[in-house]
Amino acid sequence: MSNTQPRPVTSERVPLTARKVAFEWSDTPLHWIPGDPFATHTINVLHLLLPAGERWFVHVYKQVLPYIRDERLREDVIGFIGQEAVHSQAHDEVLPHLRSLGLDPEPYTAQVDWLFEKLLGDRTLPPGTARRWWLMERVALIAAIEHYTAFLGDWVLNADELDRRGADPVMLDLLRWHGAEEVEHRSVAFDLFLHVDGSYRRRARTWAVAFGALVFLWQRGARFFMENDPTLLDGKASIGQFYRAGRAGVLPRTGAMLRTVPRYLSRAYHPSQEGSTEQAVAYLASSPGANGGR
Repeated sequence: MSNTQPRPVTSERVPLTARKVAFEWSDTPLHWIPGDPFATHTINVLHLLLPAGERWFVHVYKQVLPYIRDERLREDVIGFIGQEAVHSQAHDEVLPHLRSLGLDPEPYTAQVDWLFEKLLGDRTLPPGTARRWWLMERVALIAAIEHYTAFLGDWVLNADELDRRGADPVMLDLLRWHGAEEVEHRSVAFDLFLHVDGSYRRRARTWAVAFGALVFLWQRGARFFMENDPTLLDGKASIGQFYRAGRAGVLPRTGAMLRTVPRYLSRAYHPSQEGSTEQAVAYLASSPGANGGR
């Protein structure tokens, strides 16, 4: 492997602030991508994973703050914590609307809560090496997960096919507001990992765990929604459907997702090399939900 060091693009850094957002769900249909329940529910998995997942991010990062010796990075991490807390709440508020439409997410979200609160939560470990090891493992996991949230954020900002299909504007605004903030803060988790640890072995190992877990949880979540959708007689979810939806532009392309793997594992990788802060900030300035709601 090359010893090339990551090269951040300094012009891509902006101060991070938590925005007050508001979304009104009363007019959003169950299949908010018209005529495409599979693509709708595949994206809806975000509402299952993110409330607990982003609360977990916040919990871990509050623990790692004492390890940060760079004031600029500390400011970024505090801004990141604020944004992630709002993301968690915003997606959590979609769940009662889904329930009102006959799709109860609780059986799945209970499992996700267990994953983040118990399996990946705090452990009773003695102070010192063991406790620090578990904290650094979770910091590295978050860096790997944020690689994919930034990828998805960049994708949804550029997913023009969703507009052409007549996707619900409120749901699209939620996704693009969130996606824009993921692009805006895409470097923070990786910079924090480099600052407090930076082990390439840990980075590669935790990427494998994160990638495998995301694929597993996402396909299970899509199946859960399709099988429990009250409007579908025999709802199914498959890899083939995902591939075709990617080709059609309503989900990320499979090839584009696979190409994220060698990029993250490259020793020269830095998140600032991907996506556009300018595009993200421009969307945030125009987002109805991030500027007073609807």
